[in-house]
Amino acid sequence: MNLQEILRQITPPDESARTRAQRRWDSLAKPLGSLGLLEAALCDVAALTGSDVIELRPRAVVVFCADNGVTARGVTQTDSTVTGVVARELAAGRTAVCRMAAAADCRVIPVDMGIRDFTPCPGVLSRRVGNGTADFTRGAAMSRGDAERAILTGVELAREARRRGTRLLAAGEMGIGNTTTASAVTSVLLNLDPAAVTGRGAGLSGAGLRRKISAVRDGIAQNKPDASDVPDVLSKVGGFDLAGMCGLYLGGALYGVPVLMDGFPSAAAALCAARLCAASAKAMLASHVSAEPAGQRVLDALGKRPLITAGMRLGEGTGAVCAMPLLDLALAVYREAYTFEEGGIPAYTPQ
Repeated sequence: MNLQEILRQITPPDESARTRAQRRWDSLAKPLGSLGLLEAALCDVAALTGSDVIELRPRAVVVFCADNGVTARGVTQTDSTVTGVVARELAAGRTAVCRMAAAADCRVIPVDMGIRDFTPCPGVLSRRVGNGTADFTRGAAMSRGDAERAILTGVELAREARRRGTRLLAAGEMGIGNTTTASAVTSVLLNLDPAAVTGRGAGLSGAGLRRKISAVRDGIAQNKPDASDVPDVLSKVGGFDLAGMCGLYLGGALYGVPVLMDGFPSAAAALCAARLCAASAKAMLASHVSAEPAGQRVLDALGKRPLITAGMRLGEGTGAVCAMPLLDLALAVYREAYTFEEGGIPAYTPQ
């Protein structure tokens, strides 16, 4: 299927399934709505899958790895070689998200979307679209065709996960420079000044932050991305990892697999998916709000409320994996807690 065919096949959420899940929550012997966003998250899963019988295992975090040519503008503390180093450590199971995922019973799937000069590595899935993107301050980051191929790659990864029986996905990323691309994409899609959506990333100095904001401004001025055309925006100022995550959300919506958003780049990719197809938002669960300045702005634009507010900004999918045990706890109550009827207690009613 091409991208337009995929978008046409994504349907709105199943509100009858959501209602059934809410009735289950309301039947349990506890104050109505007392688990707050945890209740809402499971109702969202029911609306996505069309069933109030909810499963959250097996699960996986897909870590989209790619390099960004804009690093040439001095927008990061480290150079692009770090992306490849971390990708190999992801395969070895030694990074932060790997250790969290082991504790949360979650598989880690590193994907090479376009790590510069990366040689094949066991444990890193090769889905290369290109050898890193170009410096978007000098021209488009990639071609429109490459942007669409990266999106379709994410859709296909969701399809493969569903075929394996996966019931919950998380969208992670690893790419030096990708908070710069995320800032550029967000600036365009939300029509906000780059200074309002650009942060220090992995600890930039004041001078570094000024270079980063300047690079975002220059990239937008140079390429003039069309905010109404998501592939155009991604091709001109985005990255392979952002486009791949965008596709994962679309695939989650198409194949009925919920996808936990992580931090700022992951949420910016979700915004791209929602702009391509509003119904795809049914697959998106907000794990946490990033400490980056645009973190809350993007969630507000998506109409999503985060389960966790912890000032996190590590990436790799760590925030999304942190939310998985919270969903497990909610599911234990949803499945196993006693009802008003079973306890001989008059049911609560909305007052």
